[in-house]
Amino acid sequence: MPVEYYLNIAASGLLTGLVYGLAALGLSVIFGVVRVVNFAHGEMMVAGMYGAVLLAAYLGLDPLLSAPVMAAVLFAAGWLLQRGLVNRFVEQPEHMQFILLLGIATIILNAMLMLFGPDSRSVQVPYGFDTVEIGPLLLDAVRLRAGAAAILVAAALFAFFRFSRTGKAIRACADNPLGARVVGLDMDGLYALTFGIGAGTVGIAGALMTLLVDARPQLSPEYTLLSFIIVIIGGLGSLPGALLGGVLIGVSEALAGFLLTPSLKSLFSYGVLIVVLLLRPQGLLGKRS
Repeated sequence: MPVEYYLNIAASGLLTGLVYGLAALGLSVIFGVVRVVNFAHGEMMVAGMYGAVLLAAYLGLDPLLSAPVMAAVLFAAGWLLQRGLVNRFVEQPEHMQFILLLGIATIILNAMLMLFGPDSRSVQVPYGFDTVEIGPLLLDAVRLRAGAAAILVAAALFAFFRFSRTGKAIRACADNPLGARVVGLDMDGLYALTFGIGAGTVGIAGALMTLLVDARPQLSPEYTLLSFIIVIIGGLGSLPGALLGGVLIGVSEALAGFLLTPSLKSLFSYGVLIVVLLLRPQGLLGKRS
């Protein structure tokens, strides 16, 4: 086949991978600061998808416009969850944190099944079948817009942690929790803010994902596992690593689905994970402990 075929498939996977990376970014933010693994991450993402579906159905909002709404809703939910419940388990053993977040994930999943049922829900947009030609590439307009939005959100998140006082305070909590307490930082408040930011980020990713796939509750554990794979590949706690890992997974899945069969996409995701763990156990952009 002409090389343009492979370039188009890889470009499509790259755009999808940017949305994957944005979702994993939320998980990486929470783990990097709070040191709690959010096992309800996929459920929050699918909740963001259903929120976008409802806003499109009743208000006619494009998922790109409903993304900020879902960011605000998930941010508030994440802030309250951390402040009221998760914060009590921050110093507890990892298995207790696992049971807590797994219980929360189960509640969210069953709530979505009760409210929406097991059937898929989709969002129709006017540009759903449009394509954009860029040189030899012929890209889906929905993927192009979703990928561009993911880049903008990721850039805003990087700028927040890099340049704002609050972002620097959060980074200080991640680097040296004891030192942060000594200088008077409100650790509990910053932890809640960080959890809210992570949840809001995955809410945006969920809204963008409705442009690519139909929403259904069964996607929740799949997206949780996918986010874990991406974060491990990129490096635990590394924000650029999460985005890079998402791109690698997106491209590998697209090429595997094209060259072999779509059912083998997950096989290649695990293959990339194994190779990275063998060659660079700390992740592509992770730091050695």
